Amino acid sequence: MLKALIVILLIGVLVSLFTGLTFLFKDTGREDSKRTWYALGVRVSLATALVLTISYGLYTGELKMGSNAPWHKAIHQNPSEGPLKPMADPARP
Repeated sequence: MLKALIVILLIGVLVSLFTGLTFLFKDTGREDSKRTWYALGVRVSLATALVLTISYGLYTGELKMGSNAPWHKAIHQNPSEGPLKPMADPARP
């Protein structure tokens, strides 16, 4: 759930970034338009929410830093243990 929220916030930041770029090009020469500033405000708000969400995930332990990914196991395996064995799928009985 937390990882999905992080992906959604990241996509929102990117959409806001390109929306602001579009407004910047369309509103060139118009002094009364503030759409670029509004897009910047949305992007800063989403980026702040993204940082807070990642911080919460790290604090609670749902997200971990370091070599916790499954492909790091092959790198850190002791050569005396022999070849890697396939990992069991916890979803299957």
